[in-house]
Amino acid sequence: MIGFIVAGLVIGALARLLKPGKQNLSLLATLLLGLAGSVIGGLIANLLGTGDIWELNIFGFIVAVIAAVLLIGVAETMSGRGRGQVRR
Repeated sequence: MIGFIVAGLVIGALARLLKPGKQNLSLLATLLLGLAGSVIGGLIANLLGTGDIWELNIFGFIVAVIAAVLLIGVAETMSGRGRGQVRR
């Protein structure tokens, strides 16, 4: 369980580094988005037969980071901080 949390935090942090621009996300939001990306990556890796959903493998890790980047974009858009907004 602790390993899953640490992996989620690492995946979330990597996703934030890869996503251009400044994200106004807390550490908890980064962790939750990383965990969600981790589950999505595990599911996709499992569906493609490269490993179990809870097993850490390179393909699942890469897909998890990509999923977390996309989830950060969705979170920014939903909170109104996406590219389409103009700050005054």
